[in-house]
Parts: sequence; structure tokens; C-alpha cells
Amino acid sequence: MPDVLAFDTSTEQLSIAVRRGEHVWTHEGAGGAQSSATLIPLIQQLLAEAGLALAQLDAIAFGRGPGSFTGLRTACAVAQGLALGSGVPLLPVDTLLAVAEEARHAFGAQRTVALLDARMEEIYAARYDFEAHGPLGESAAGGEGPLLMAPESLAMPPGWALAGNAFAAYGERLPAAAARHAVLPTAAALLRLAPALLAAGRTVPAAQAWPLYVRDKVAQTTEERAAIKAAAAHHNTPPATA
Repeated sequence: MPDVLAFDTSTEQLSIAVRRGEHVWTHEGAGGAQSSATLIPLIQQLLAEAGLALAQLDAIAFGRGPGSFTGLRTACAVAQGLALGSGVPLLPVDTLLAVAEEARHAFGAQRTVALLDARMEEIYAARYDFEAHGPLGESAAGGEGPLLMAPESLAMPPGWALAGNAFAAYGERLPAAAARHAVLPTAAALLRLAPALLAAGRTVPAAQAWPLYVRDKVAQTTEERAAIKAAAAHHNTPPATA
């Protein structure tokens, strides 16, 4: 198995994991605005626990979106800085794919419509079929989604499951017949996806590691700009910008 660092800051949860051989170290905690201040020290802590130097990694996987604009920028800025400083390739992973993988791993869901709360009365959604398309759940065309839509607009294929974090906000507005799995995109899911992503040649250099916003409104607030600059300055690399 490849040695991989993975992290996701796209939701209210901060999730980090490191794999060395067959062993995995994880951290789950509060995310949100504080992620930009805590992500780097926690990464350093997990790498130390695993006995790995950054340059020894085969890849750095991170949740590229969709999700919280601030969280996506933080993840991309930190990933860029780590990659520029170490030469380790980056694996940007769709957060909805990580949601589907978490549902597959935890509940055995092979055909999943992954959802994330997009706020503003909308959801992000994408379909993944692990049974038909293998370990990434994608068709030859790259899967269906991610899309931004009203909850009522979601179409469900018969027999598929819903998975994600949108049930508390929009549960009554989503299709009622489908099984529902409340899961988040986790770093552990990114680790499980990493071997197939590496085999598919999905690594990118730091300059091409950009957020996947889906929604067009991505203007940075003063607070967001400060958080990203702080994360990037820690590694002496220019911050990711929209």
C-alpha cells in the first residue's frame, strides 16, 4: 500500500489520516474557520506518530470540493505548500466521491447519490456506482456530477442510497424511498481511494491543485483571505486564489 497523507476540511469536521504500510493514524475534530490554524500542526503530529518524514510520502490526498469555500481554500493552500516543500505529488479528491466511499465502507452501499449541504437552500450531488464502475465508482465519462441543485430537484435511480450531511437541513425535501446514510467525507475514505487514484494517474503538481467550487459565488471575505495567507505563509508558498 502507498504511504499517503490525507486531509479534508470541506465540512464542519476536520479530518486527517496517515497511512504507513498497513498501519493508519487518524484525527477527527472540529473544522470550520479554525482549520487554517490547526491543520498544519496536526499533520505534523500524525506524521511524527507514524514515523514518516513528509518527503517519504508517495502522495498527499486532499478534499478539493465541493464544500465550504473557506475550507476548500485552506486545504488547497496547505496541500500546495506541502507539495512545493517536499516534491510529493498531490491527489485532489472530489469530496462527494469521499462521501460515497464512506457510505460504501460503513454501510455496504454500492450505488450512492452523494450529497453535501451547499447552504442557500441547495445541495451538491453526484452519483457513484462502485458495482458497475469499480473502486472509484465512476463511468468512463468521469461519473455524473457534481451538480448544484434544490433538494426537490434530485432524481433517484431505483435501489440507490442517499449519503451525506444534507438530511438534517433538507430531509423532508429529499426523495423519501431511498436508504439514507449520514456520513461525511473523511481522510480515511481518501486513504482508501488513494491506490485507485494513483493507478489512474490522478496526481497533479502543486500549481494545478485548485478547489472544485461548483457554485459560482466564490468571492473571498477578509477573514477567508487572512486564513489562506496564514496557511500559505507557513510554507512560503503563494496562497490558492479563486
